[in-house]
Amino acid sequence: QVQLVDAGGGLVQTGGSLRLACVASGRTFSDYDVGWFRQVPGQERTFVAAIRRTGGRTYYEDSVTGRFTISRDNVKNTVYLQMNSLKPEDTAVYYCAADAASLVLRTTRQAYEYWGRGTQVTVSS
Repeated sequence: QVQLVDAGGGLVQTGGSLRLACVASGRTFSDYDVGWFRQVPGQERTFVAAIRRTGGRTYYEDSVTGRFTISRDNVKNTVYLQMNSLKPEDTAVYYCAADAASLVLRTTRQAYEYWGRGTQVTVSS
């Protein structure tokens, strides 16, 4: 199995940028697709972006397309989420997650077996 630590959150003004990192340990990282999800208190955890285990394919939720970029460095066992042009509605706890079983990129929480503990992103207006 794999252990995930997500980090890089913080407080930023509208229009600013942050880069989140998801660092993995344990099993070979390139065996996993990795996704980022976010959750606002009282709401469900929702999909943000995902990247295929080789890094050759990515997928984004519509509201972040063009603003967020997911990438990975399998040598460093790290997946990044570069977030630009941040908006107050991006405020949430962001979680990275790993999926070893799927043959295609998945956008549902249930597809991901392993999760980080989350990192808070707050965008002030």
